[in-house]
Amino acid sequence: MLERETLELPDGDFLHLDWLKQDQKNPEQPLLLCLHGLEGSSRSNYAGDLIAEAEKAGWNAVVMHFRGCSGEPNRLPRSYHAGDTADLASVLKHLRKTGVGENKIFATGYSLGGNLLLKYLGEQGSSSAIDAAAAISVPFDLYGAALTVEQGFSQRYQAYLMRKMLGRVRSKSHQVEGLIDLEKALNSRNFIEFDEYVTAPLHGFEGHRDYYNRCSSIGFLKDIGVPTLVLHSRDDPFLHPRYLPTEEQISASTRVEFSDHGGHVGFIAQKKPWQPMMWLPRRILQHFGEQL
Repeated sequence: MLERETLELPDGDFLHLDWLKQDQKNPEQPLLLCLHGLEGSSRSNYAGDLIAEAEKAGWNAVVMHFRGCSGEPNRLPRSYHAGDTADLASVLKHLRKTGVGENKIFATGYSLGGNLLLKYLGEQGSSSAIDAAAAISVPFDLYGAALTVEQGFSQRYQAYLMRKMLGRVRSKSHQVEGLIDLEKALNSRNFIEFDEYVTAPLHGFEGHRDYYNRCSSIGFLKDIGVPTLVLHSRDDPFLHPRYLPTEEQISASTRVEFSDHGGHVGFIAQKKPWQPMMWLPRRILQHFGEQL
């Protein structure tokens, strides 16, 4: 059972941290920070798998919920987005002030959370409060990802997430009315329209292209200065391979492992149909173990 903490943010809003606390007094033990994906939470399967692996290793771990994703609506007439590194910085500042002391902080981000993590790392360079990182199934080019999910089977993923995102807008309609065009927002058919009518106006962007241009992690990869593992599959339904970063766009401290198969946050090694091996969390902790 994870222990929940409410973190008050500088702007008067809040977010929730879900903790796995084991031996906090051991300064040699790292803290594993997990950033979930779009409309995810600590209840997402990939987060649960990572926490379980951290528990087996004897590490402390914490899931950072983005605003409004923990099951409780946030206070302000805004939400979260793929480039909101200010909230991540607030969490890291808080973690450094709490029981982790001088412990290393290892961060893992999935999908949208991975994009946010890589953007933060690029912004901070070698001054990052994170000692090592792993980013999984990242939509490096947000506009490219929005175009990808408009094609073929990927549209099903988009439709599922759109229902959840529009439900969030409806629940906050009394707060955001007058700040966005509610009619256009609630009639959004895809990510591009949602980001044009909701994400951009609520978070200070001039439109969806401005948001995508300023927040896509692909423009920050070359400035990452801490050991970072990036895992991505070429059959990821959220990003066509044409939008993947090139070697010239990646820093020397970043290791990118592309696979032909793995889908989106998948990467399951299967011995038998009824005995899947969860390869992904083991690979992540292996990477972090190399940094100890």
